[in-house]
Amino acid sequence: MGKQVGFYYNQNYCIGCQACETACKNKNKLDVGIRWRVVEHSETTVNGRQVDRYFTHACMHCEKPACVATCPVKAYSKRAKDGIVVQDYEKCVGCGACVNACPYKAVSFSRKKLKASKCNLCLDYLQQGEAPACVRGCPLQVLKAGTISAMDKEGAVKECKGFLQTGSGPSIRFAPEKR
Repeated sequence: MGKQVGFYYNQNYCIGCQACETACKNKNKLDVGIRWRVVEHSETTVNGRQVDRYFTHACMHCEKPACVATCPVKAYSKRAKDGIVVQDYEKCVGCGACVNACPYKAVSFSRKKLKASKCNLCLDYLQQGEAPACVRGCPLQVLKAGTISAMDKEGAVKECKGFLQTGSGPSIRFAPEKR
């Protein structure tokens, strides 16, 4: 495989504005209720103070994607060139197996269209040398896209508080946690 592409997220500075989520929704013309990128909020205590934490996520373009393994009609595939997990929307029969299999809840099901869909890392933008809509939409630039190997070389880490590691090899990296 070529160089795996994925997301980098600096959770230390995210303010939970959901601009990334909105940019994704607008670019992909998603129906109401369909979300390919989600911003989640949680609260924690740091040094006796309540602190808001935010986590933004979309498809993790995993090394071992459950959606690819589970889909009975082979509507998903992992590109050898860059590791992006893509969907052939026309092949989808709406069985929901991928929705249930994804450990990151990154596959949405449209009750209106009776089909599943997910983030494709704005493949059309990437092919033009541009960043995905969610990355472009973030006013604080806490979200980036690029090769996982480059992120690793720059000191990105594989885990952050609240992130579920499932063994599927998610293609996401984080800024080191600020104390």
